[in-house]
Amino acid sequence: MTANHSYDILGATVALPVQIRSARCFVAGYTADAEAVGRAIAERGTAGLRPLQIRSGRALCMLVFVEYLDGDLGPYHEFGVCFLVEDPAAPASSGLGALRALGRGDAHALIHELPVDGDFTRAAGRGIWGFPKIMADFDVDHTSRTKRGRVSADGRLIAELTVRPGLPVPGAGSETVLQSYSQLDGVTRRTPWRLGSTTGTRTRLGGAALTLGTHPIADELRALRLSRHALTSSSVADLTMTFDAPHLLDDDRG
Repeated sequence: MTANHSYDILGATVALPVQIRSARCFVAGYTADAEAVGRAIAERGTAGLRPLQIRSGRALCMLVFVEYLDGDLGPYHEFGVCFLVEDPAAPASSGLGALRALGRGDAHALIHELPVDGDFTRAAGRGIWGFPKIMADFDVDHTSRTKRGRVSADGRLIAELTVRPGLPVPGAGSETVLQSYSQLDGVTRRTPWRLGSTTGTRTRLGGAALTLGTHPIADELRALRLSRHALTSSSVADLTMTFDAPHLLDDDRG
């Protein structure tokens, strides 16, 4: 575990854990070529993380737009490219075992790309958790029934994602702890991400449309051979989150 639990970020002190008191999001999950995902993971940082294969040769790539409305890092937009990965401390799962893990909320996810639109959260994300945050421009609609997000950087489109409404899901009242991983400058970190209360959750099979642009992140997504149609999609009207201190992956291994 990191020794310090407060950080100086652009002249301000950030104390851990970081609290997100209100955010909203929509997400779509696509299957991807497992070998391509494995190469993308290996090229970014240290070895040790394996794609979670939901069936032979296919991993899961999650694309998510988040708007942070009230939190310790201020308001900002974010677009995440996330891979579900195996627990590095456990043996490889079968496809059935992977689906069971997802069903019980035992998720391990690598945050592979993370464009944001705020200088402060970019500096905090990179400096504290090693999240690969870059600056980007956003055009996002979280309020309509069909959610839409567009993210660009350096004048080039990364991706545009639309998510149609799904069926209502009861809000979660108890905390769920997910394990997020990041790779930056050859260092892999694990951060417990605590998901608190959620309201206005809708989910469905399919229901998403994705357009990729000309930015290098878009080219990287193409190289993953994403499925033509989303496996699932969902949206959450309001949620709370807590980000704990990061652990170096080597520390987890003793």
